[in-house]
Amino acid sequence: MTLPKSVLDDLETLWDYHNMHHEIRKSDVGVGLGSHDIGVAVFAAKLFKQGIFPCVVFTGANAPTTVERFPRGEAVHYREEALRLGVPADRILIEPKATNTGQNITFTRDLLENHGMYVTSVTLISRPYQQRRAYATCRKLWPEVEVVCASESLSLAEYIDAIGDPRRVADMIVGDTQRITKYAELGFAIPQEMSNGVRSVYDRLVGAGYTSRLI
Repeated sequence: MTLPKSVLDDLETLWDYHNMHHEIRKSDVGVGLGSHDIGVAVFAAKLFKQGIFPCVVFTGANAPTTVERFPRGEAVHYREEALRLGVPADRILIEPKATNTGQNITFTRDLLENHGMYVTSVTLISRPYQQRRAYATCRKLWPEVEVVCASESLSLAEYIDAIGDPRRVADMIVGDTQRITKYAELGFAIPQEMSNGVRSVYDRLVGAGYTSRLI
């Protein structure tokens, strides 16, 4: 399936909006947020090997969009990929119960505290278009830590090629855009600025039927 150019142009606007454009720097721990994208584990392993953080937590159970791809759970499969890429087993913790981003954050915080690790800075590794939501959620639920968001540096076209399902990527990006506003209203995340241009693009994509990931 090929998306129309007008849709790709609109998705580019949202793609850039969700990128926090943080400078990657050293932190106390890396946190790989579970999803359908194994690239999160790959990039987490890369950052670990660069010395960005001394250990990494992979967090995530399953969602309807991931259970077929990662039947043993997102965190478990992420750990296996990181091990394959050379991250030592004793530098990986897994949190296998979280089913949403809020739980990713709170369960990871609790897991680290249970291991006697009281961190002041975290690197959140996620899908590129999840950065802003991850940041807003972490600032709400774990406000005492310094947060840097990180994702593999890919263009939208490269990401679509990597996932292999343009429609799924489009729907997921539109869904994440809705969640920026909705989750702030529900108290799950801090508010984020959203320009009229971004809102217009979102409305246009919803009107065009990219709605399967809306809540």
